[in-house]
Amino acid sequence: MAVKKMLPIPGVLEVLNPFKLKKQRIMNFNPAEGISTRQPAENTKITVFDYNSNLCKAIVLEKIEDTFPYLESSHLSWINIDGIRKEEVHAICEQFMIHQLIEEDILSVGQRAKTDEINDRLFCLLPMIYFNNETSAVDQEQVSIVLGKNFVISFQEDPSRDVFDPVRAKLLLQGSRIRNGNADYLCYSLLDIIVDNYFMVLDNLGERIELMEDLVQHRPDTRALARINFLRRQIFLFKRAISPVRELVNGFLKSESDLLEDNVTKYYKDVYDHIIQCNDLADNYRDTVLNLQEMYHTQLNLKLNEVMKVLAVVTTLMAPPTLLAGIYGMNFHNMPELESRNGYFYTLGGMGILLLLMIFVFKKRGWF
Repeated sequence: MAVKKMLPIPGVLEVLNPFKLKKQRIMNFNPAEGISTRQPAENTKITVFDYNSNLCKAIVLEKIEDTFPYLESSHLSWINIDGIRKEEVHAICEQFMIHQLIEEDILSVGQRAKTDEINDRLFCLLPMIYFNNETSAVDQEQVSIVLGKNFVISFQEDPSRDVFDPVRAKLLLQGSRIRNGNADYLCYSLLDIIVDNYFMVLDNLGERIELMEDLVQHRPDTRALARINFLRRQIFLFKRAISPVRELVNGFLKSESDLLEDNVTKYYKDVYDHIIQCNDLADNYRDTVLNLQEMYHTQLNLKLNEVMKVLAVVTTLMAPPTLLAGIYGMNFHNMPELESRNGYFYTLGGMGILLLLMIFVFKKRGWF
């Protein structure tokens, strides 16, 4: 398995923020006030897949009003809006008879994953998560999906990226299951591809964990600790984002809406199993990172013990020579050895012999 190289971390920033990321508030929507802090998108992209079992048209629209005829279309329609603007969301919600509470949820930011059923419309909101290879961070955007009798409307925050390309490819493929299914199967396909992408993010986090294990074992320094803390935070953010998705999918399984056919329920059950696996794997990664922190402290203690061992051995080896030097460094007149012609050399030789003898004994006992 190829592991991408971690980014260099210069300066003091490595302790506080090893990948130069600014901290962002995850929850910046106040439900009590009903105020959204979302900024209107600079660019929006409206695409429609109008299809049945025999044909499929992929259309890019200029204005939100061009989507209105698809409410009465005899075909199934998937309307995908990339980039959210309040006026456009209000217009399409009004035309497609989507309740105001759902409209507020679409315009909100930082919402937990949820599902609602209002006025014969099924609504779900969940995070679409990406792994940023440049910063080794987990990015996310909020995706809202509205299911009607013969249409599915999806709202995305970022018009530059999504994970729906496999769904688009299947829609263009003659005879595919999604072409022969109803709108509830299309909704399932969108949820399924979002949840499956969670596993790709987990794979990238797993690679970073493996890299950190090697780094902690061979170089347990302050930089390694900063990276461990950063990785732990990313796993925490990922876990917090996907945890409510399980209840979202469970809401589809328990729903008695006429929009959901009985033969499609088994597919939502498969998505439910996948999100449980994601949660379990995220928990395992979180525990692994906590073990990495313990391993870091253990490695530091071992390193400190090695240093103390070397210092203790050096101190012990130098003790006898220091003792001899101290004895013959006394300024007494009546010391017979002071008059010895070769006393200096005898003393140095004795020191050397004691030093070598102690080294031999320490080696034999395996002390170093």
